[in-house]
Amino acid sequence: MLKWLGLILIALLIGLQVKLWVGDGGMRDLRAIRARVSEQQTENAKLKQRNDALHADVEDLKHGQDAVEARARSQLGLIKPGEVFYQVVLPTPGSSVAVPPTTPSAASSSGH
Repeated sequence: MLKWLGLILIALLIGLQVKLWVGDGGMRDLRAIRARVSEQQTENAKLKQRNDALHADVEDLKHGQDAVEARARSQLGLIKPGEVFYQVVLPTPGSSVAVPPTTPSAASSSGH
């Protein structure tokens, strides 16, 4: 009788161990949840940094005239009276820009 009770208890222990390691809600699921929590914490840290930067921008705009002026210049293209605005447009990579070819006669005559 005691021998059967021992075998039943060992079988029950093995069954519980299998459920713990590979069953639903077991160690495999725990590892997956921990990985998702780690990813979420990383994303939260990035979003917090972004929110802090936005909060600093809001404070600058509320209290600093320089920040308002800088925004008006960069986003709206405004200039102060008496200033001259120059816009430099750089060619995009891959665009065909017509560059006049240099001729040998023009290059040799410029050296004289």
